[in-house]
Amino acid sequence: MSESDWSGAAEAGDTPPQRPIPRPAASSRRRGPLVPTLIALAVLAAVATGLAGVWTDLLWFRSVGFSGVFSTTLLTRLGLGAVGFALVAGLVFASLLIAYRTRPFYVPRTRGSDSLEQYREAIEPVRRVAVIAIPVVLGALAATAAAGQWRTYLLWANQVPFGSTDAHFGRDIAFFVFTVPWLQTVIGFLTLAFGAALVAGAFTQYIYGGLQLPGRGPSTRAAMTQVAVLGAALALLRAASYVVSRYTLATKESRLITGITYTDAKAVLPTRFILAIAAVIVAALFLAAIVTRSWRLPIIGVALLVITSVVVGGIYPAIIQSVRVKPSEKSLEAPYIQRNINATRTAYGLDKVETTPYQARTEASSGQLRNDAETIPGIRLVDPIVVAPTFRQLQALKPYYAFPDALDVDRYIIDGKEADIVIAARELSLDGVPASQRNWLNDHTVYTHGFGVVAAYGNKRDSDGQPVFAVRNIPPTGALGEFEPRIYFGEQSPEYSIVGGTAQEAPREFDYPDSSPQGQKNNTYAGSGGVQIGSFVRQAAYAVKYRELNFLLSNAVGSGSRILDHRRPLERVQRVAPWLTLDGNPYPALIDGRVQWIVDGYTTTANYPYSQLESLDIATSDSTTQRATSVAAIRAGQVNYVRNSVKATVDAFDGAVKLYAWDETDPLLRTWSKAYPGSVSPLSEISGSLMAHLRYPEDLLKIQRMVLSRYHVNDADSFFGGNDYWRVPQDPAQEGLDVPQPPYYLTLEMPGQERPAFSLTTTFMPTGDRQVLSGFLAVDSDAGTTTGTKAAGFGTLRLLELPRDSNVKGPGQVQNDINSSNLSNPGFALTLSQFLNNNRQQGSRVTLGNLLTLPVGGGLLYVQPIYVSANSASAYPLSRVTVAAFGDKLGWSDTLTGALDQLFGGNAGANAGDDGSGTTPPPATTPETDADILAAALADMQTAFEEGQAALEKGDFAAYGAAQKRLQDALAKAIAAQPEGGSATVTPTPSPTASATPTG
Repeated sequence: MSESDWSGAAEAGDTPPQRPIPRPAASSRRRGPLVPTLIALAVLAAVATGLAGVWTDLLWFRSVGFSGVFSTTLLTRLGLGAVGFALVAGLVFASLLIAYRTRPFYVPRTRGSDSLEQYREAIEPVRRVAVIAIPVVLGALAATAAAGQWRTYLLWANQVPFGSTDAHFGRDIAFFVFTVPWLQTVIGFLTLAFGAALVAGAFTQYIYGGLQLPGRGPSTRAAMTQVAVLGAALALLRAASYVVSRYTLATKESRLITGITYTDAKAVLPTRFILAIAAVIVAALFLAAIVTRSWRLPIIGVALLVITSVVVGGIYPAIIQSVRVKPSEKSLEAPYIQRNINATRTAYGLDKVETTPYQARTEASSGQLRNDAETIPGIRLVDPIVVAPTFRQLQALKPYYAFPDALDVDRYIIDGKEADIVIAARELSLDGVPASQRNWLNDHTVYTHGFGVVAAYGNKRDSDGQPVFAVRNIPPTGALGEFEPRIYFGEQSPEYSIVGGTAQEAPREFDYPDSSPQGQKNNTYAGSGGVQIGSFVRQAAYAVKYRELNFLLSNAVGSGSRILDHRRPLERVQRVAPWLTLDGNPYPALIDGRVQWIVDGYTTTANYPYSQLESLDIATSDSTTQRATSVAAIRAGQVNYVRNSVKATVDAFDGAVKLYAWDETDPLLRTWSKAYPGSVSPLSEISGSLMAHLRYPEDLLKIQRMVLSRYHVNDADSFFGGNDYWRVPQDPAQEGLDVPQPPYYLTLEMPGQERPAFSLTTTFMPTGDRQVLSGFLAVDSDAGTTTGTKAAGFGTLRLLELPRDSNVKGPGQVQNDINSSNLSNPGFALTLSQFLNNNRQQGSRVTLGNLLTLPVGGGLLYVQPIYVSANSASAYPLSRVTVAAFGDKLGWSDTLTGALDQLFGGNAGANAGDDGSGTTPPPATTPETDADILAAALADMQTAFEEGQAALEKGDFAAYGAAQKRLQDALAKAIAAQPEGGSATVTPTPSPTASATPTG
C-alpha cells in the first residue's frame, strides 16, 4: 500500500492546501525575572511542603511501630497512580501522535474547511506543547483516581475465601466481595482511558482533515483505522461490563430486598448475556469499517445496541415484573426473600440469636424479686450523660480540665466483687486556659496533658444525690489502685505538644495544681511517645508542616524535645488501620497501672450477596449521638456485612497503639492481615487485665438491632407480609427529641443464664401506633479475665420475644405514667407528678435519667433515676429520686430499694444496696490514713472556696451559701485529721505557669 493510499492524499477532488500563514515574530521585549522567580518559589514551596508531610508521616508511623502500614499504603498508591498515569497518558499521547503523523498531506477542501484552517493555524504554535501537556494533565487526573482505589486493589490481591458460596451463582462469597469490585474498577478505568484516546485521536484527525463528517467526503484509511480500533476496544469493554454486572445484581437494592429477585433471575440475567454478545458484534462492526471504509455499519450497530439495552434491559424486565410477578409476587419471590433472610442474618451475625418466647407478668406482688436478688444490685442508677456536668463541677477542679459530655460505663473488681463503674478521663482543654496566657509557648509546651481519671459507682449515690466516687481528686485516690495519671493522648488533647528535655533543663510542663507557694507542680515528659525532634532538619520539617517558625526559634525546642501529634485515640487507630471502620465511642480503662483508650474496630463491606444494605449513619444515631459531641454516629455509607474484628488500645501516656484480632475467623480481617502483615496481633496476646475491660460495642448492637427489627422474622411468607416488623423505641427521657433510645450497659441475668453478667441491652416495639413492648434483647458483654481467651458466653445475643397480644407497656407509656403519677411517698409531702412539676417551676431544672428495662420478677421492670439542679449555669444535676415501674404500678423514693419496696407491696424480696444495707456492701469512699483524709479534705476546701467565689461574683447567694456549707464541712474534716488537732486555712491557687510565666 502506498503512502498516498494510507493517508488519503490521492482521493478525487483533493486540492493543494493554502500556504501556511507565517508565524508572527516573537516580541523583542524581554520579560523580567519576577514572574519566573515567583513560579520557581511556588514550586519549591509545594515540593518542600509535600516532602515535609511525607517525611513527618513516616517518622510518626515509625514512632508507633507501624511503618509497614505507611510503606505498603504509599507504595500501593504510587504503583496504581503510576499505572493509571502511564495507561491514560500513553494512550492519549499515542492517539494524538498517530493522528498527527497520519494526517493527509493535502487537506481536502470541503464545507467548513476554512474554519478548520483557522483552528489549525491557532493550534500550530502550541501543538508541540499541547501534545505533551494534554496527556500529562489527563494522566495526572487518572493517576489520582487510580491511587484512590488502593483499598479495592489490596483486597483483591490478598483475598482469602469465605468458605461459603452464594445461593444463585454458586461462587465463593469472596468473589463478590473482593473480585467483582476490582473488575468493575479495571473496566471503568480502561473505558476512561480508551474513551479519552478516542476523543483525542478523532478530534486531531478531524482538525487536520483525516476524519470527515458524513456527507462531507471520505475519511482517510488511517483515520478510519484509528477510530475503528479504539471504538472496537470500547465496545469490548462494554461487553465485559455487561458480563460483570450480572454478579452485581446480587447486591442490588430493590423495593423488597437486597439481592436477586424473580425478575432479575428470569429476565435481567439472560438479557445481560444478550447485550454482551451484541456489544461484541458492535466491536466487529467497528473493525469491519476499516475494510468497508464506511461508518454505516458501526453507527447502525451502536444504535441497535442502545435500542436493545432499552428494550431487552429495561422494557422486557418491566413487563415481566408487571404481568408475571405482581399477580403472584408472594409465591414467586418467596425463595429469593428466603435467600435474603438467610444471608442478612449471617452477614450481620444474627444467625445464632437465642430467641425465647417470654410471657411477661404484669402483676406486682410482695417478694416478687426474691429470685433476682443478685441482679437488683447491678441496676445502674448513674446516667453517664446526665452526670457529666456533675463530674465537671465536682472533679474538674480547674477550668482548664474537662470531661466528655458523655461518660463511659465499665466494670472493675472492688473488694473482690465486680462493680459497674462510670468513668471519665480528666483531660486538658486549652479552651479553659485564661486568654491572657494563650500563646504558642503555653499552648504547645506548657499545657500539654490532662491528669487522672474520675470514676463513680454505677449503683450508688450519697445522701446529697451526688455520685459516690471510686476514684477522685488530684493526685487520684480511690479504690481502683495506683496508675500513671498523666493523659498525653486523649479525645480533647491539643493538636500537638512539644515535650521532654534534657536533665539540665528545669521542668517546663504544667503537671497539676497543688498547695505549694508556686501553686503548681511541673513535669518533664519521660515517656517514649511521639517523635524526637532534636535535630535542625526535623525541626525544620515540622516548621513547614505546621507553618510555625517557633520550631526553629524557640528555646523550648531543644535536643531532648519530642513532638506529640495526631493524639486523639480514633485518629491514631485510623491512621495505623485505615481499613477499619471505627466505633464512635472510645472509652478509657485502667489496665496494669496505665490509662488505656479502648477502640472497637469493624470490618465492613457493601458487597455481601443477598444481604440487606443498611446506612451506618442512620443505624448508629440515637439520643446519645444527638446530645453528646464526644460520641458520634458512624459515617461510612451503606454496608451489608459487619464484624467487630479488631480491638485496639491507645496508651494515654505514651500513645502506643496496639491492634488485636478479636474475630480471627473473619475473612476480611484475614485479608487485611495479609495486606499488612504483622500489624494485627493475635487474640492470644490479649492480657487478662485488658480482657476484663473489653465489651460488646454499642455501635455494633445498634446496627444489629436495626436489622433485627425486620429480620427476627425468618420465614419468607411472614417477611413479605411485614405484619410482625418491629422498631426501636424513641427515647422517652428526651422530651422534644424524636430519636431512638440508646442501648444501655448494665449487669443482669437473662433467662437461661446461671448468674448476672455485664450486658448491653435494648428493647423493641411493634411498628404502628401500639406503644407496647414486643421484644427485649441483651448481649453478653463480659469477655472474662483469661489471657487470650474470650469468655464462653461473650457475644451471645438473647432475645426475649413477647406475644403479639402482649400489653407490657413500652418506654413511652411508662414515661407518661411517671410524669403524670399521683402516687405519694411517705418520705415526701408531694405526689410524684407534683414533685416533678414543682422542681420544674421554682428555679430548678428536672433532668430525666435513662429509662432502663430489666427482665426480672417474671416480667419487665423499668427503672429511672431523676435528677434536679438549680436553674443556673454553675449548677449540676443531683439524683433526688428513683422511680420503678412494673406492669401498671409505680414506686418511687430517694433510693431504688425504697422504690422497689413500694412497688412490690412493701417488700420487693431484693435489695439494691443503694441505701447502704444491700447485698453489695458500701465501698470505702474515704482514704484510710489521716494523711489521705487531710489531703482529700483540703482539696474539698479548695473546691468549695473557688465555687463560693464564683457564685459571689455572679450574685448567686444561694449557691454561695451552699459552697460555704461545704467549706465548713471540709474544714471540720481537715481539723479532725490534723495530728492532735490544729487549724486549717484555704489559700487560693494561682493560675499555672511554666517556671516563669511564658509569653509569646
